[in-house]
Amino acid sequence: MKVVQLGKEWFKEATKLSEYAFIYKVPEADLEENYRNMEKHHQVFGIIEKEKLAAKFHFLTHEVYFGREKLKMGGLAGVATYPEYRRQGHVREMLSFVLEKMKKENMTVSMLHPFNVSFYRKYGWELFSSRQKTTVPASDFKIQRQVSGTIKRFDKETHNEDIERIYDQFASNFTGMLVRDREWWMRAIYDEETTAVYYDETGQPQGYILYQFKDKKLMVDEFVPLNTEARHGLWNFICQHDSMVTEAVMDTHEGEPLFFLLPEPRLKSERKPYFMARIIDAEAFLEAYEFLKGAEVLIHVTDPHAEWNNGSYLISKDGTAKRLSDQEALESDRKGVDLSINSLAAILFGYKSPSALAQLGLAEGDAEEIRQLERTLPEHTPYFYDFF
Repeated sequence: MKVVQLGKEWFKEATKLSEYAFIYKVPEADLEENYRNMEKHHQVFGIIEKEKLAAKFHFLTHEVYFGREKLKMGGLAGVATYPEYRRQGHVREMLSFVLEKMKKENMTVSMLHPFNVSFYRKYGWELFSSRQKTTVPASDFKIQRQVSGTIKRFDKETHNEDIERIYDQFASNFTGMLVRDREWWMRAIYDEETTAVYYDETGQPQGYILYQFKDKKLMVDEFVPLNTEARHGLWNFICQHDSMVTEAVMDTHEGEPLFFLLPEPRLKSERKPYFMARIIDAEAFLEAYEFLKGAEVLIHVTDPHAEWNNGSYLISKDGTAKRLSDQEALESDRKGVDLSINSLAAILFGYKSPSALAQLGLAEGDAEEIRQLERTLPEHTPYFYDFF
């Protein structure tokens, strides 16, 4: 079987396959816009059997923040196969194809939203971020601290650079956040949402919430404060809706401290693993990674679906990492820590610690070397607000 790029003449069939596999329907009035979006923003690849589309996926190119750095990222979406073609290796063939493609195009990381986590784990993708939804009843809408700034509301038509600058500054505090351009804001972020921006008394934008109303609920899709003042200012704005809604449902990262302040912090909160990441080029990723100085540790990486990643890498006391030859690895006086490409991503993104993975048998090595690996890692907080 051969993976081929699908031209415009296949977009209708690709859409039908998505509708069948994911059990939804694109409204007739939206089909042409859907096809234009595929042509402009996606590369669509598939496998054709006897002139019929058997399987396909969509490929998107983006960048993600890794702290202050930006990494090229290949996004996968809409991976689907008709049931009569399943369990015949079609998806395996497509994923092998796209891994090679991303390696050739110098992408260091890939991301996707899984329909099934265990399926993509087999191919080297691993969970790297979770999302937390917290429900705050309107009876708890109590202002905790008055602030001197003001709130201004914007919608899709009045969206401006202040909002984008706040997001960029916020996103650079995390590993994995999508780099958004104006087009992405217009196409993928806004629908019926409103953005409320907090400005301090000097007129500087310091935070925003992206929200909408649904079934008498205030749905806070993004809560993005840059500092303590903005956090209070945005919360105070939420509190002003106490007569309009029964509750607020807030989507935040796990470390958001706001809820600790509330009169009754024992709230309904759901933490759910969300997006998956895969390291495409382990050598390039490790060489660019800023390890903490002081410890030296050897790691052995295995990757059955991207064999170029297989090998041993030395993290030196100066905080740099390099690949060792097989002979250099054999001559090392260290046994090293064995990691799959999945575990490497979970560790480097900051989603799981080496010691936590060691308890699961997913990081194998001497206990002291596991601790040494942990000492090399900066404190990263992974997060992802977007969807594709």
